[in-house]
Amino acid sequence: MADWGPVVIAVVLFVVLTPGLLFQFPGRGRMVEFGNMQTSPISILVHTVIFFALITIFLIAVGVHIYTG
Repeated sequence: MADWGPVVIAVVLFVVLTPGLLFQFPGRGRMVEFGNMQTSPISILVHTVIFFALITIFLIAVGVHIYTG
């Protein structure tokens, strides 16, 4: 049986936290911008820290597991 929990959580968080796709924090002109499809180095750093924090919470603290087969 394969544990697909980490894979699914990582893919969903990657799509949701891609800077500029859904939102960008901090934005170029405002604090938060939605759907602007542009990014900056500080925005990449902020989204990376948020991704790391959420993936750590979901995989280590909560222990999400999805088994197939």
